[in-house]
Amino acid sequence: MPTRTPRPRLALTAAAVTLTGLVVSRQDGLVADLAGGALYAVLVVVLLALVRPAAPPVRVGAVALALCVLVELAQLTGVPAAVVEVVPPLRFVLGTTFWAWDLPAYAVGAAVGALLLTAVTPAPWASHRPQRPGPVSPTPGR
Repeated sequence: MPTRTPRPRLALTAAAVTLTGLVVSRQDGLVADLAGGALYAVLVVVLLALVRPAAPPVRVGAVALALCVLVELAQLTGVPAAVVEVVPPLRFVLGTTFWAWDLPAYAVGAAVGALLLTAVTPAPWASHRPQRPGPVSPTPGR
């Protein structure tokens, strides 16, 4: 029986990651850019887990990584940049410029997100009541 990550925890985690990402996005430099990419992937992991709370964290992380890579590769087409011109806040979702270094940052973020999900998901054994041992029956033939 799969365990479910509690949605309130996921919502709080998504809010914390979003706030951290907004703070990081205001910084300059390589470290801030890479951290922003990783946080983007963590957020995608958490949002996917909100949609499918019983999905295994590794699967959620893999799907999140695939989505992040897809969004990054879409930037090579110029479509995200055109969409951002019409709806500027989508810059945080779609980006506008392909940057190859985002790809490893997404991989790190997806892995961290999957680990984070594992940490906030109750252990499978914690969701079941322990069975009390019944009376011991005598072994036949003795």
